[in-house]
Amino acid sequence: MNDLTLDLRAYLRTVPDWPVPGVQFCDITPLLQDAAAFRALIDTLAQRYRTPQHAPQAVAALDARGFVLGAALAYALGVGFVPIRKQGRLPYDTVTQSYELECGSATLELHTDAVRPGQRVLLVDDVIATGGTLLAGKHLLQALGAQVTEAAAILAVPQLGGVQRLQADGLAVFTLL
Repeated sequence: MNDLTLDLRAYLRTVPDWPVPGVQFCDITPLLQDAAAFRALIDTLAQRYRTPQHAPQAVAALDARGFVLGAALAYALGVGFVPIRKQGRLPYDTVTQSYELECGSATLELHTDAVRPGQRVLLVDDVIATGGTLLAGKHLLQALGAQVTEAAAILAVPQLGGVQRLQADGLAVFTLL
């Protein structure tokens, strides 16, 4: 786990049957509520993304828990933050991308001026399950010409195949757990 001295697993909880029966939801709020654990998480991610091979020019994150991580990481790295929102939440011109979830479908959107062509962008979310949300975010950023360098998350759920799906689409993936 790099320099992360805390066991992040101790700060994650599983909520059964949420938001629908059969889904085992990974809740990161205990991690966010603990100042030392949250700082250790962001510091560890920032250490990785300060290296020349991984340094982004912006951090994009997915609505909503990804925002907490992405905004803090962008601040730590001294780069801009790009919110990728659920449909209907952005006030300016947008591009949209629909995708499938474990329990339905959804649409994400991004302001048309959110990134520049060729800009190196790190894509952040809290958990990688099926990979659908991150994949939609990647496609939105690429539609505007950004170079999505990597997807980062706290945790991947291997049995749901999201990491493999993202890698098959050409996206490098980094998770702590």
